[in-house]
Amino acid sequence: MTSPLSRLWPEAGLQSSDPLLLVASTGGHLTELRAWVDRLRLSGSNTWVTFDTPQSRALLDGADIEFLPYVGPRDLEGAIRARSRLGAVLRDRPWLTGVVSTGAGIAVPAFVAARRVRVARLYIESIARVTRPSLTGRLVQWSGLADLRAPYPEAARRPWRYEGGLLDQFIVGRRPPSPRPRLLVTVGTIRPYRFDALIDSVLETGLADERTTWQLGSTTRRGLPGQVVEELAPAELMEHARASDVVVTHAGAGTVLDLLRIGISPVVVPRRRARGEHVDDHQAELAQLLERRGLAHVREADELDSQTMREASGTMITSTDGMSPWSS
Repeated sequence: MTSPLSRLWPEAGLQSSDPLLLVASTGGHLTELRAWVDRLRLSGSNTWVTFDTPQSRALLDGADIEFLPYVGPRDLEGAIRARSRLGAVLRDRPWLTGVVSTGAGIAVPAFVAARRVRVARLYIESIARVTRPSLTGRLVQWSGLADLRAPYPEAARRPWRYEGGLLDQFIVGRRPPSPRPRLLVTVGTIRPYRFDALIDSVLETGLADERTTWQLGSTTRRGLPGQVVEELAPAELMEHARASDVVVTHAGAGTVLDLLRIGISPVVVPRRRARGEHVDDHQAELAQLLERRGLAHVREADELDSQTMREASGTMITSTDGMSPWSS
């Protein structure tokens, strides 16, 4: 019988029960890889490689994990150090049959290490990359380091193949909107990038009050109404999301995927490179795709208004394949 993994990755000849090395940076990349584990029903004696954060400890509780020092975006020195550590991980676990990664900075080092020991390699591009692969994806493609999977049919240009994606199962529904919605605002936790424009826009709507929860990451602020935290564990963040009428978020792939999986259609405000909020404008591409599919209410920072927030409180998401919210 054909397994979900062998359908996605026939080149490797592996089954969903085979032991794999699962590699992803924390944040959206780890969220997506964890979702793929569910979708592919991976049940082998897998080893995870990621960074040591509240998110990774919560999502991977009980798993075999190797934590690496943080490798930031386009951090060449960090990637070189990571390659050495990843080589040791593979040598210590000769039973591992393949490496699967969703990026970012530690994907290429993992594939380089895996090629040296002749282990099969698969790179699944992030749902954040709509029109062209990420820098990591382009490096993997140019160097022939791994088999490649595109996140959407329109991105499936050779050598990229599309065999299904993480957003395909979601359906939009309606419910009565809230006239005075309770807010959760999460701007992402990627270091060192701030997102003050989103915070200011939420304040200007006049809807933030003592019931509002703010997850700010590097965007440290004082005097905000409600509860302010730097970072919440995934399960705790989803608890706050369920207790809210509206979730306002950056266009982070992991955060959006998490929210869709628990039935929430968020208000999405993309980070912009011109304001120094990210390395490029890929969040705008994801936001536009979400808007085309009707899965989110998308606004630029200077367009966010109270009407959008109230409309979002009347939107809900269901899943056609019964995918469960694993971060609950």
